[in-house]
Amino acid sequence: MAQNGSVRKSRPNILVTGTPGTGKTTTSSALAKTTQLRHIIVKDLVKEKNLHDGWDDQLDCYLINEGLVCDELEDLMEEGGNIIDYHGCDFFPERWFDQVVVLQTDNTVLFDRLSRRGYTGSKLSNNIECEIFQVLLQEAKESYPEDIVVALKSDTIEEITRNVASLTDWVGSWHRAT
Repeated sequence: MAQNGSVRKSRPNILVTGTPGTGKTTTSSALAKTTQLRHIIVKDLVKEKNLHDGWDDQLDCYLINEGLVCDELEDLMEEGGNIIDYHGCDFFPERWFDQVVVLQTDNTVLFDRLSRRGYTGSKLSNNIECEIFQVLLQEAKESYPEDIVVALKSDTIEEITRNVASLTDWVGSWHRAT
């Protein structure tokens, strides 16, 4: 797995992305504990720092201001040692990430997870379709060098545990490109 060539950074930056319900926050939280990397949940950052352009009643979420989010994260990303947890990836600068992890979940498992969260109607069906058509994997492959993009199954706790172990090993072996 490749490293980006940032001069200042002493620890890697990882993007964990995927359709809502694929286990981004569960995986990122566990990975942060095992690696001591900083876990940044973008949706929480947007809310806390007011990095949005209002509320979308139809999608029941904030309309994030991508420029403000990138401005807010710039110094932290240059420093390194971050896990960014977000369901999109195409607006983050390519230079920020050493690894891009796209979590994928079986549609039946995903349907159950999202239903338990209260997703209904078009919000539920749009997210299931996004997963069926692998929209986020395609977005990651179009936005970042293919050698840093990895798709991981995230259906069960065993798979999540394996993913965290694998990513922890990768972080341990990472070294800044010189």
